Amino acid sequence: MIASLIGHSVTLREMLETDWMDVHAYASLPTVSRFQPWGPNSEDDSLEFVQQVVSDSNEVPRSRFVFAVIVENKLIGSGEINIQDFIDRKGEIGYVVHPDYWGLGYATEVAKMLIEFGFTQLNLHRISATCDPRNIGSVKVLEKVGMVREGTIRDDFLIHNGWRDSHLYGILEHEWLEQTTSKK
Repeated sequence: MIASLIGHSVTLREMLETDWMDVHAYASLPTVSRFQPWGPNSEDDSLEFVQQVVSDSNEVPRSRFVFAVIVENKLIGSGEINIQDFIDRKGEIGYVVHPDYWGLGYATEVAKMLIEFGFTQLNLHRISATCDPRNIGSVKVLEKVGMVREGTIRDDFLIHNGWRDSHLYGILEHEWLEQTTSKK
């Protein structure tokens, strides 16, 4: 179990099995899964997701870290970082926020916290993220946190209405360190 990560407006804490109903509150919304290969979730889908997350937290070595996004004592989303390669120290982040909280800077703060956790706690060298090019909000988040768009992966995911391209974003440890020290 990892202690919570405390940000300016957001707390990230390990996901608990009892969180599944709060996860379902946003994961069941078509607007949330519009650009995703999952959802909208049924109650069973949301419960299975949370149960899998809790199970994955007990793996050794652990490669998946999923956090509940807490704002003012309310679960409003999730943030995730996965170690893709232990030897080459590569990871990938993802985040989901309930639409009632879009545009308030929470996803940006979550992404920043996940990147910091990846570099400082997981000893990663490179962190990536993908997003649908049509998902302008996510594009803005990834660019705000200093990730560089490295290209577009064509027909990357089969989603509800056909194949989805993905913009690939990345940030390297030294780039993150330079950004972090230049802002002080």
